[in-house]
Amino acid sequence: MTEQDLDSCAEVIRLGGIVAFPTETVYGLGANALNADAVAKIFELKGRPRFDPLIVHIADPAQLSSLVMHVPPPARDLIERFWPGPLSLVFKKADCVPDIVTAGLASVAIRCPAHPLARRLIERAGSPIAAPSANLFCTVSPTTAQHVMDQFGDRLPHVIDGGPCAVGIESSVVSFLDEQPVLLRPGGVTAEEIEEVVGPLKLASAGGSRPASPGQLARHYSPATPLELTFDPPRPHSKVGLLTLGPAPKPNEFVAIEVLSERECLREAAYNLFAAIRRLDALGLDYIIARPFPEEGLGHAVMDRLRRAAAK
Repeated sequence: MTEQDLDSCAEVIRLGGIVAFPTETVYGLGANALNADAVAKIFELKGRPRFDPLIVHIADPAQLSSLVMHVPPPARDLIERFWPGPLSLVFKKADCVPDIVTAGLASVAIRCPAHPLARRLIERAGSPIAAPSANLFCTVSPTTAQHVMDQFGDRLPHVIDGGPCAVGIESSVVSFLDEQPVLLRPGGVTAEEIEEVVGPLKLASAGGSRPASPGQLARHYSPATPLELTFDPPRPHSKVGLLTLGPAPKPNEFVAIEVLSERECLREAAYNLFAAIRRLDALGLDYIIARPFPEEGLGHAVMDRLRRAAAK
């Protein structure tokens, strides 16, 4: 990615187009967050319903004040600790943020990504960038530029290749609309790390008429191959792949095995998760078995993704 290429992509954003770009979490599908017509193109290309809000990405925390009504002190503490990084924060939105970005909600999620190419793109575009993951709606999130190009092909000519995403799962989302902060989506910053800064978090209630944050739909992150979250052995006469933290079982039980971390490191497992699901999905299996993970640290975010991937 040359400086000229980056300038060209920034010009695409300025002119109301769409660019796929790397972040430390997953690749994003971005447009000028303050241009409603440009943002509409994201929903159209992804096949994303307009009731599912987007996250607005900024290059510097100083840009936050122009997009939201108020930032309470605990949120400022999180910003000081985790921005730039894999944490999105929800506030009451300013009037300049179009309703299409927030799915008509009075709130908006904001993130300052850590990937230097993402921040440089935002800076050169001269506007915040609204971006969901750069994949078709409800499918497996992309963690390389090739994942994006494989899915969209010629329909998305502008893809910035920044290498594999360093975190590999989406940002955590914390809402500051209530007196006590609410964890709307687990992600790249663990709940334990957040609570060290702001104290106890409320967990988002299940259900509701519409999502308050991306990643809240019951079925999400789904491969074309059925995925089952279970410790059960594979059914007889089935072509089955295994997704496991480690160690690997007898190879003759499965057609293919993806071990997410030989060291059983949850951070490494999160980094490898979506790419491993994509590899298994490409094998023409009858189904995929994913072994449940310990729900601690990043295991909470990994299990969130696996539960939604397994939902019918």
